[in-house]
Amino acid sequence: MPTITNFYSIQDLSHHNTKDDCWILVHGKVYDVTQYLDDHPGGDDVILAATGNDATEEFEDAGHSKSARELMEQYCIGELDPSPPISTNSEKFMQLTKQYWAVPVTAVGISLVVGFLYLRKK
Repeated sequence: MPTITNFYSIQDLSHHNTKDDCWILVHGKVYDVTQYLDDHPGGDDVILAATGNDATEEFEDAGHSKSARELMEQYCIGELDPSPPISTNSEKFMQLTKQYWAVPVTAVGISLVVGFLYLRKK
């Protein structure tokens, strides 16, 4: 029987960032560590600070033991969604507007200079 894997986005993780509902992402896997917060030897604030982002680097920097890694598996609820986020047309338009803001600003600037020179000659 194949294993069913749930996929979550970073946005999904960002909604689970409190002591009463805490998810983290480590090595592409999503963990619901809400029940473990009080038992974490480093304190709950360390985990809470890592919610909503990829916490792999912080996890590795802490030097967790083999038993800690095995313990984590019971809290695994899925994986990071490998598909890229879908952006709407309005989001694409806003990205283009931010990217090419210099074109309209230049056009307005040139228009102002030409208008000023025209009025000065009269």
